[in-house]
Amino acid sequence: MTERPQVPPALVDRLRRLCLVLPEVREEEAWIGTRWRVRSKTFAHVNMVADGWPPVYARVIGVAADDEPVVVLTFRSAGDELQALANLGRPYFRAPWAPGAAGLLLDHDTDWDEVAELVTESYCLQAPQKLAARVDRPGG
Repeated sequence: MTERPQVPPALVDRLRRLCLVLPEVREEEAWIGTRWRVRSKTFAHVNMVADGWPPVYARVIGVAADDEPVVVLTFRSAGDELQALANLGRPYFRAPWAPGAAGLLLDHDTDWDEVAELVTESYCLQAPQKLAARVDRPGG
């Protein structure tokens, strides 16, 4: 079996710096890629979609087996923001496998200030209220 492409370490490091500053976060290897959790809830997950695998991601973001690999960040969102992300289209997408799940394709044009806001908001949605209250949210 051919080894699947991995998320570039520099991208994982950049996400790590955003996630591990939040209270009680731990990083784990996920079934694919890397995830960050608060208690038992995942609030950010990064993985590579390549060669049509994993199929659920490939279908949702429209990546064919012969397309270039893409890096995908999934996170949680709610309300108007979730609706807006779902309507924006690429590089954003609505992930149908869980309520409130959304995603972003990461590339050289990624707005990392936006990623910081999305990851922080996702954390606050998944964390117990006591932990979320300790977080300074980017962008107000």
